[in-house]
Amino acid sequence: MIPLPFAKDRSYAVLGLARSGLSAARALTDSGATVLAWDDKQASREQAKAAGVTLRALDGIAWEGIEGLVLSPGIPHSFPEPHPVCAAAQAAGVALISDIELLAQASPQARFVGITGTNGKSTTTALIGHLLAQANAEVAVGGNLGRAVLTLPTLGEGGIYVLELSSYQLELIHSLTCNVALLLNITADHLDRHGGFEGYIAAKKRIFHNQGAEHTAIVGVDEEPGRQIADALEQDSPARVLRLSVERRLPGGLYLHECWLVDDSAGKAERLIEIASLPRLPGRHNAQNIAAAYAACRALGIEREALLAALASFPGLAHRQELVAEQHGIRFVNDSKATNGEAAAKALSSYDAIYWIAGGRAKEGGISGLEPHFPRIRHAFLIGEAQQDFARVLAGKVMADCCGEMATAVRSAAKAARKDGVKGAVVLLSPACASFDQYPDFEARGEAFRAAVAALREEQAA
Repeated sequence: MIPLPFAKDRSYAVLGLARSGLSAARALTDSGATVLAWDDKQASREQAKAAGVTLRALDGIAWEGIEGLVLSPGIPHSFPEPHPVCAAAQAAGVALISDIELLAQASPQARFVGITGTNGKSTTTALIGHLLAQANAEVAVGGNLGRAVLTLPTLGEGGIYVLELSSYQLELIHSLTCNVALLLNITADHLDRHGGFEGYIAAKKRIFHNQGAEHTAIVGVDEEPGRQIADALEQDSPARVLRLSVERRLPGGLYLHECWLVDDSAGKAERLIEIASLPRLPGRHNAQNIAAAYAACRALGIEREALLAALASFPGLAHRQELVAEQHGIRFVNDSKATNGEAAAKALSSYDAIYWIAGGRAKEGGISGLEPHFPRIRHAFLIGEAQQDFARVLAGKVMADCCGEMATAVRSAAKAARKDGVKGAVVLLSPACASFDQYPDFEARGEAFRAAVAALREEQAA
């Protein structure tokens, strides 16, 4: 646990005892604070109690003398309506904070890289962590991705915390200053929690708060909100502003041109690397992730050649277009994180001969809007609750089989790919659905895909 010396002999309330809240309660307790901790779910309370956290219901407590309410990011404090404990704390003038705010207060000696955006946060965060580690920087990666931040190692002076930050987390941050702040993209999401699109944009913009002239703001400008934010930062912020695009040339920024990443930040339009040479980072969306990670690390002083070499060794991120195997010229790609049509579109746009495994518990819109990608799909293999509905959408456009469950879909897709013998064939799990009809989460679904591929390979090797 990261020590929080400023919390000694102070009192804090903690609401929500999942990953981040539990670590905050433990770190505060270990640092000598008085902690009032609660979760509305009995299972979470039992887990916290087993971890040595003292529980106390927070409804009706006296807020006088409470330094702050440490709030888990999943708990609403404004829209669609505040949790009653949040409303009471705010009425008493008690600040709502997060575990990331506690980390920022505890680590003035460290540097911070913050990454946000509607899509691509996790890959970019993991990629930056990889590039910095390969350059022998002292680095720790966490936040919305991976480990809760207060369980990360304490870094020395100049150490770098690389943090994925969601809109929920950004609303609860006050003192964090990102040496490098990245906003990848913004499309409508979580609108109920932010009172509409403008509230969501306002939450994302908080990543740039507190930046000074020695800091860097990196902004994806392929959507209008990003362009507006970049314009506003150039006018109002002392930070250096660097723009990214994968759709057009961008004088003074980083952009994708003829499948090459180009750096024009110094006005030289230097070709850096051909995106096709990085098979674990396929597609235009990953080109943006690559550009953002490269720009962030250059802003931290890492040399160009070291970064380009390290890009090639990035193993990819689990369940996000993860190449799990290649056999008989067929690639097996796990994109279980694609839980809606928009996310699946990014994967479908990345390959040309797709044997597509899709389905699960459909979200609003299903796979409508994916029609432009249908010509890339050689055959679809459908699973879960949505399989019949998806089959009707695909009828007359894409050959489709209802397979029911993962192992059958993997086996059928591999058999069809071998029979067709198409160069560049990809068996792609990109479900465009939630997993909860058959699996507890998208990770479990991805592991089922991985296991089915491994079993298939063992059979063929026998």
